[in-house]
Amino acid sequence: MSDNAATSGPASGPASGPASGLAGPSAPRILVDADACPVKEEVYKVAFRHAVPVAVVSNSPFRVPVHPLISRVVVADSFDAADDWIAEAATPRCVVITADILLAERCLKRGAAVLAHTGRRFTLNSIGGQIATRAIMADLRAGGDAVGGPAPFSKTDRSRFLSALDEALVRLGR
Repeated sequence: MSDNAATSGPASGPASGPASGLAGPSAPRILVDADACPVKEEVYKVAFRHAVPVAVVSNSPFRVPVHPLISRVVVADSFDAADDWIAEAATPRCVVITADILLAERCLKRGAAVLAHTGRRFTLNSIGGQIATRAIMADLRAGGDAVGGPAPFSKTDRSRFLSALDEALVRLGR
């Protein structure tokens, strides 16, 4: 792995923004909300198998494979900058990988397929309930009534993610 992938940053011009993309507008691609994503290696593996470009979007630089299908996009270190880039770039030909429910909703509204790192598929029919649950849990945590968090990431989650991403790309390929 190396740092030599494409990068756009806070001062990036139009050629490196979301609209420029990694492929033509009708080609499938994967957008990864990468700052806390535990399945980047799995994304690369599936992307290579399907020959689908990947944009790895984050607020800070980190290593990505040197490969023509992989593009590292480093955005400004401002609140939601990575989310904004991903939401703007999302199209019906994209699979977005994120655990952020609010970003998932934005991408779903743009027609993208959205997966959590556990392999759970976000849908327009389920996202409203997930947002409501998120708000309730935030209120409970703020009041000290809820402790803990999500279950630890497991091998089963990783396997489920691999299957879900493969399936999503097959659907896009049709």
